[in-house]
Amino acid sequence: MSNQKRTALALTAVLAGSMVLMAAPAAHAEVVDVNYQCETPIGPKGAVSPIDIKSVESGNGYKLTMSFQKGVSSSPVELGKGAMNPSAVIEVGGAETGKVQVSGPANAEAIPANTPIKISDLSGTYTPKKSGKVTFTAGVLTIKALGTTTTCTPKNSPGPSLELAVEGAGGSGGSGGSTGGSTGGSTGGSTGGSSGGGELPKTGPLDSAVALGTLGGTVLLTGAAGVLWLTRRGQRPTA
Repeated sequence: MSNQKRTALALTAVLAGSMVLMAAPAAHAEVVDVNYQCETPIGPKGAVSPIDIKSVESGNGYKLTMSFQKGVSSSPVELGKGAMNPSAVIEVGGAETGKVQVSGPANAEAIPANTPIKISDLSGTYTPKKSGKVTFTAGVLTIKALGTTTTCTPKNSPGPSLELAVEGAGGSGGSGGSTGGSTGGSTGGSTGGSSGGGELPKTGPLDSAVALGTLGGTVLLTGAAGVLWLTRRGQRPTA
């Protein structure tokens, strides 16, 4: 085989390896329909809401954001501005199990009577203690308003909204990017989510892409150097 063909094949192999590294997925997220059944002061109510969980790397953990695309309950009376305060639990599974508490601001506008209550985005922090793939799934939603408490529980065993590859303290694992979109984010995930018991590890598609790009570039440069060495060696005049 000629030196030119050998050089071309080697460069092709190096470029292919670099592209594979760049394409490696860092996380998986999707919007999941959650059938919430609520126990309210005036009786049971329920609704299905698509839930998205996204994650953003923050310090040693991840900030998880849980988003509701539809309201899941209603009030027989108008709820004035700031009268309703939501919170929820994100269930953590996979490499480690636990719960992440998320909460959000009170309603910014009055909610008319007998109108679906739109839940604001809820956020919390997840810090991984173990390394591996961790899932984040929508859990119990709590709504406090006018001195009453409404508890909404998922009844359809929803799947995870976000899955991340995380690295716990002192562990060896990958860092996953959070996606939230259509199943996580929030990426759910994404988170997405809140893993472990209190805070989250950092994940972001941009960070992962940069890291993979750097690795791919290193492989490319190393491979190219090897190719040039082989080419020059093959062209060295014989005595």
